Amino acid sequence: MLYPQRFTQFTQEHTDALAAILCGVLLFLGWFALHLGFLGWALLLLPAAYVVGGYESAREGLTTLIKEKELDVDLLMIVAALGAASLGLWRREYHLIIDGAILILIFAISGALEGYAMQRTERSIRSLMSLTQDTARVLRLGREEVVPINQLKVGDEIVVKPGELIPTDAVIVSGYSTVNQAAITGESLPVEKTVGEEVFAGTLNGYGALHLKVHQSPESSLIQRVIRLVEQAKDSAPPSQQFIEGFERGYARVIVVAGLLLAILPPFIWGWNWEVTIYRALTFLVVASPCALMASIMPTLLSGIAHGARQGILFKNGAQLEMIGKVRAIAFDKTGTLTTGQLRVFKAIPTTGYSEGDVLTTAAAVESYSEHPIGHAIVGAARDLDWKSAVGVRAIPGQGIVGTLSGSQVIVGNAAFVQQYVTHLPKELQDSALLLEQEGKTVVWVVQESVVLGLIAIADFVRPEAAAAIADLRSLGVEHIVMLTGDNEQTAQNIAQAVGVDQVYAQLLPEDKLHIIRRLQQQYKTVAMVGDGINDAPALAQASVGIAMGGAGSDVALETADIILMADRLEKIAVAKRLGKRAQTTVKQNIAFALSFIILLLVGNFLGGINLPIGVIGHEGSTVLVTLSGLRLLRN
Repeated sequence: MLYPQRFTQFTQEHTDALAAILCGVLLFLGWFALHLGFLGWALLLLPAAYVVGGYESAREGLTTLIKEKELDVDLLMIVAALGAASLGLWRREYHLIIDGAILILIFAISGALEGYAMQRTERSIRSLMSLTQDTARVLRLGREEVVPINQLKVGDEIVVKPGELIPTDAVIVSGYSTVNQAAITGESLPVEKTVGEEVFAGTLNGYGALHLKVHQSPESSLIQRVIRLVEQAKDSAPPSQQFIEGFERGYARVIVVAGLLLAILPPFIWGWNWEVTIYRALTFLVVASPCALMASIMPTLLSGIAHGARQGILFKNGAQLEMIGKVRAIAFDKTGTLTTGQLRVFKAIPTTGYSEGDVLTTAAAVESYSEHPIGHAIVGAARDLDWKSAVGVRAIPGQGIVGTLSGSQVIVGNAAFVQQYVTHLPKELQDSALLLEQEGKTVVWVVQESVVLGLIAIADFVRPEAAAAIADLRSLGVEHIVMLTGDNEQTAQNIAQAVGVDQVYAQLLPEDKLHIIRRLQQQYKTVAMVGDGINDAPALAQASVGIAMGGAGSDVALETADIILMADRLEKIAVAKRLGKRAQTTVKQNIAFALSFIILLLVGNFLGGINLPIGVIGHEGSTVLVTLSGLRLLRN
C-alpha cells in the first residue's frame, strides 16, 4: 500500500508538471503521425494534447471570466489555439493544429513552474512549523505529565531537561543552564539563564534542568510569531507582480475585443466578404497571441537560473533573478553570514615562563569533558598537541570548569571565577584581556595549582571574503549596506568595521529585523536580506530578495529564501547581481522586440499583406528568436 500512496501523493504535488510533460509527448506523437501520413492518429493525439495541456488554463480563464468578469491571457491562449485548430480543420491545413498545441504547451509549462513555486512556499511554512514542540512536561500535584502544547495555560510549571528544546516562551523559576538561542536571536554564544529570566520556544537547553512558568499563551510565543510573520510576508504580492497580472488582463481584453471587432466590422466598412473577414480575425488571434511576449521572459530567466547553478547560486524563481539586479540596499545577518558561525581560539597568551602550548594543553585537559562551545574550541585548538585528560572534572555553570591533572588542580574560567583560586591576576594580562573583550572576544583564564598560566581568547571569525564582497557590491550600485544581529553592540561594531558596512543594528529579535527591512524598503524600494538562521526567516520573506547561506543555513532559512548560496561564498552575491542585471536588460530587449514584431504582424494582417501560414511563421519565428536571445545568459 505504501507505493500507491507515494504515487498518489507525487501526482497530486506535480499535477501541472505531469500535464505539461504529457502535453509535450502527445504533441510530438501527433506531429510525428501527421508527417508520416497517419491523419487519423494525428487527429486523436493532437486534440488530446489540447485537453491535457489546456484544461487548467481554460478552467482558470473561465473562472476569472465568470467570477471576476475579467479576461486574462489564459483565456486568450485557449481562444487563439482553438481558433487555429478550427481554421486548420476548416481549410485542411493541419499544421495549424500543431501551432495551437505548441501555444498550449508553452502555457502548460508556465503553469507548472508557477505551481512549483507555490509548493516551495508551502513547504517553507511546514518546515518552520515542524520545529516547534508538540508536547511539554508539566508539573501537576508534584508529578510530571506530558501534555500537548495547545493545552498549556498561563501559570503552568513545566520541566525542561538538559539537551531538550524549550517548548514555549516562559520564565525560569528554578534552575540554571546555558540556552542556545542562535536560531531565534542570532547570538553566537549560548546564553546563561537563571531564575527570573525569560526563555524562548524553539531554543535548546544546555546542561542544566530548568523549571519554567508559562507567562503567556503558546500562540503568542516568539517562534509562533516568526511563523505568522513568514506567512504574511509570503502572502503579500509585490507591486511588480500586481503590475504583470494587470497587464495580462488588459492585454487579453484589448486583443479579444479587437478580434471581435475585426470579425464583424470589415464587411460593413471595407466591403470584405465574410470568409476573408473570419480568416483575418483568426489570423489576428494567432499573431496577437502573447507567446513571443511570454517567451521574452521565461527562457531568459531559466537560462540565468541554470548559469547561476553552475556558479553555486540557486535561484528559487525567475522573478528574483530579475529583482536582484534592481537591489539598492542589502542587509546582512552577522553570525554565520558575515562570520563563520563557529567559535575558534583567537589567541593564547601565556605568562612569563610558560608557552602557548602549555596554556592550551592544560585548558584542554579539563575542557575535553565539557559540552560548552568554548570547550570545543579549546580542544580543537589543542588537537595537534600532546596532552592527557584530567580527572574529577566538574563544571560550575556560568563561571568555569575545575579538574585534577597529574595531582594538581586546574581551573579554567572567567576572571571572577579564577580569582577565587589565585591571589591576583597579572596586570599585563588584565590589560590584554580588556582589549580583547572590547574587540568582542570571549576571554577565559587558565590556572594550575594557584598559578596563572595565561589566558585564551575565543572568537567567531569574520569570513575572509566578506570585506571584498561588500566592496564589490558597492561597485555594482548598491547604495546602502547594513548589518542586523541579535549579538551585543560592541561585537557587532567590531565586525562592521572589519567588513565595511554602513550601519549596524544590534540586539535584535526576529520581528525587529523584519521592521528594519520594511523601513529600508520604504527608502530604497528593492532590498535584499542575507541570513542563515530561523531568526532571519521573517526578514528573508519580507525582503524583495531573500538570500540564504546554503551550507550554514537552517532548513527554514533555506526554504524561505529566494536565493541560496550553495558554497557559503559571499562574493557570489555580486555574481548573482551581475547576472540579474544581465537578465533584466535581456528581458527588456526581448519584450521590445516581441511587441514590435506583434505590432508588425498585426499591421500586415490588417493590410492583407500576410496570410495565416505567414502569420504563424512570423509568430513562431519571433518566439524562437526571443528564446534564443534569452539563452545568451547561459554564456559566461
